Amino acid sequence: MEPEVVEAEIVLPTYLSFKRVQTYEKYPKGQSRGRHWKHLKQIIQSENYSNYPPDEPTYVSIESPPSMHPCKRICDITGFEAPYYDPRTKLRYANAEVFRTVRSLPNEYVQKYLAMRNAAVVLK
Repeated sequence: MEPEVVEAEIVLPTYLSFKRVQTYEKYPKGQSRGRHWKHLKQIIQSENYSNYPPDEPTYVSIESPPSMHPCKRICDITGFEAPYYDPRTKLRYANAEVFRTVRSLPNEYVQKYLAMRNAAVVLK
């Protein structure tokens, strides 16, 4: 190397913003690697669930009160979120293409779709 370059004492940063950082540089040995998730067994052991009343929902109890939020309306044909419903057949649909399909369905298929979501109504 040139003697001028060696004597220049240029200090470069250890991390350049355009270079990809290796994980061993980012986290030296023995240091945590970010967020550490707890398993259900760890949560149950750390919490003292025996002190809670039996009717309060926790990680241990399956029973919980019904949700206060309204349920999402799902398209009966595609399964996407459905902002519209057909007033004649009472089926929910997501877009105009599905609406054409809904209107072309025979009455027995409409009844089957309504029965699947427990909304079966006898149509005239």
